[in-house]
Amino acid sequence: MSPALAAAAAGFGTGLSLIVAIGAQNAFVLRQGVRRDAVLAVVGICALSDAVLIALGVGGVGALVVAWPGALTVVGWVGGAFLLGYGALAARRVVKPGDGLRAAGDAAGSRRRAVLTCLALTWLNPHVYLDTVFLLGSIAADRGPLRWTFGLGAALASLCWFAVLGFGARLLGRFLARPSAWRVLDGLVAATMIMLGVLLLVGG
Repeated sequence: MSPALAAAAAGFGTGLSLIVAIGAQNAFVLRQGVRRDAVLAVVGICALSDAVLIALGVGGVGALVVAWPGALTVVGWVGGAFLLGYGALAARRVVKPGDGLRAAGDAAGSRRRAVLTCLALTWLNPHVYLDTVFLLGSIAADRGPLRWTFGLGAALASLCWFAVLGFGARLLGRFLARPSAWRVLDGLVAATMIMLGVLLLVGG
């Protein structure tokens, strides 16, 4: 295996290990995929955002942000409040469920909400900066001239994961067509969002 291919493979594996975890962003992508609501836009936003953040980390921006530690504290407070609000909405759907899974979303209004929510879950989550900018950036730095190849592999891992999570979720459509199953999913989303929100606020 050539050094470039090895660096790309290492970046892919490292990126995948950081992304594949139960979190607010993954829970939201899964929910949008099951509803078939703005899936392409949501997957694109997540993958592109990760690519930008990874590029910043590989380029050394992470070291500059460390100079102002208060930035992550502010982002943590804002992100924590947002996650608590979104978790409360999911919990409300558990108490007052709808009629089960619909085949599609609610046109432009739903797509606009999905895009804005996805942007907030991505850019208001300080853990995203810690994983992509700081951690991946520091690991990539050890690759020297091949650090950008490493970063490319990590960005590709993000694209593959979100594509599988978003579009693969459609396979659950028949199962989640039942209101009871939909309530279970919303319950998991609510628990995840509220727990992460509390942790962000306490940690901030």
